[in-house]
Amino acid sequence: MENQPTIMVTNDDGIDAPGLRALVQVLVSTRRFQVLVCAPDSEKSAMSHSITWREPIAARRVEIEGATAYAIAGTPADCTSLGISKSLFPLIPDLVISGINMGSNCGYHIVYSGTVAGAREAFFNDIPAISVSYNWFGGQSKVENFTLSAEACIPIITAVLVEIKNKTYPLRCFLNIDLPTDVANNKGYKLTKQGKSIYKMGWSQVTSDMQGGKMLSTMTMDTDSTPPIETGALNLSQDHLLFKREVLGGKLDEGDIDDADYKFLQQGYITVTPLGALSHAEIGCHSYFKDWLPSVGEHLSASSL
Repeated sequence: MENQPTIMVTNDDGIDAPGLRALVQVLVSTRRFQVLVCAPDSEKSAMSHSITWREPIAARRVEIEGATAYAIAGTPADCTSLGISKSLFPLIPDLVISGINMGSNCGYHIVYSGTVAGAREAFFNDIPAISVSYNWFGGQSKVENFTLSAEACIPIITAVLVEIKNKTYPLRCFLNIDLPTDVANNKGYKLTKQGKSIYKMGWSQVTSDMQGGKMLSTMTMDTDSTPPIETGALNLSQDHLLFKREVLGGKLDEGDIDDADYKFLQQGYITVTPLGALSHAEIGCHSYFKDWLPSVGEHLSASSL
């Protein structure tokens, strides 16, 4: 055990989510890794990189066979930060894996993703990290696909750990992996770039927290379940309005990004996308404002006279 590399697993769907449990089970079954788990105690989807700032967070020991696991009353970024700090576990993991998320994390959705944030937090601290998501599709996907997804990631995980041991793994990025809906018949790995795909969201006014469709962690609407019987509106005064998010539809406009992640995911590839954390504007924006800002400064100087 002492010579085995240590992997810490987190996610944003919660410690009881089937994606995390499948990933841990596959990692443990290889008998190649020491596995730690530090994950939210409940679903924290679309939390992005939010952190708990002022209050302490609770950690509760959870039994997961073959792993040392804690459920954390915090965000995915909190879980990674605590898990790599040596405050909860006695050692720093060699690799952090966040997932397996129920639903893809491509394009602009990477910004919203708590799964990606779990890996990004490790990246901030110079620890190699991978975020993993499965493109869950209602009516087609099965829970067993999480196990297939985890198994499909083992070659990458193993190869990354070899590079880490040899001190040749780049710390200038982390990896975001998305697995296709028909993961059993995937077309192999595909190196991609973050694209511009996004689900357009809207809002609808409701009179009860039970009115309207349920937003799933996949950022789609649950249209299969029967709407619950309303037992009454929330206890809101008449000057309060109640709104719920709704999905208006998907948008896929990759522009000049030929190797965009979501495009190849839809074609059946396992997409592997190196990510960083800098938010550079698109080419041309900086040039525009380079000419624009001095003219604004001249108006500022004139108005101060």
